[in-house]
Amino acid sequence: MAREHVGRGDAANFLVKVGGGLALVTLFLLGGLWLVSAYIKRTVDPSPVTIASASVQGLREQNKLSAFQASFVAVVTSKQTQLGLSTDRTIIMPGTVDYSVDLANLRQRDVVWDAKTKTLGVTLPPVTASPPRIDLNAVRYYGHSGILGTFTSAGEKLDAINRDAGQKELTHQALQPETMKLARDATRRAVERSFALPLKAAGITATVRVRFADEGVNDEVWDMSKPIDGVDYSGR
Repeated sequence: MAREHVGRGDAANFLVKVGGGLALVTLFLLGGLWLVSAYIKRTVDPSPVTIASASVQGLREQNKLSAFQASFVAVVTSKQTQLGLSTDRTIIMPGTVDYSVDLANLRQRDVVWDAKTKTLGVTLPPVTASPPRIDLNAVRYYGHSGILGTFTSAGEKLDAINRDAGQKELTHQALQPETMKLARDATRRAVERSFALPLKAAGITATVRVRFADEGVNDEVWDMSKPIDGVDYSGR
């Protein structure tokens, strides 16, 4: 008995669902801004460091930010041959993936204020992708059953193989560098706004720069020796 399995990812069917991501970002920003604004009102003379500290606390209380969502389609075909008879099955499996950042792990030391350049630098935990959510009602099965598929369970077995391979293919598509960059950029913009809005509300002109811990060495000119908690981490 010989079994052949072929998997194909249909990258052309990649769709970015901006609407859901924007709704989540809006709720995220409104919640975080309300917490920060309430803190600022209780502060007589808020400084950038004070506002940034409140922003960090507000972000941590949001727990998780999901600013990007994408949809993919996996197309997988499997074939089985036995005693000169063959059957093949193809599955078309759509799936949706959410990309998020665990803000509970954001620390005060991850935010630095450079008074000289009026730049607030924020280092976020890496963006992670959720397991694909499969729309079972949208999954389609195709194939040629033949005698082997009609009188044996070969067709059902190939369908099961295809479903497993389809989920793996969706995960593979979701983690492609181009998609991860889109997710990071969307998250970056959301977090930059969440820090910039309270600063602007307090009349402070500042530039907010956001990067991710897994992006490598920071090549921008930030004074990383001055985290907003006032602790020197350079020797740790």
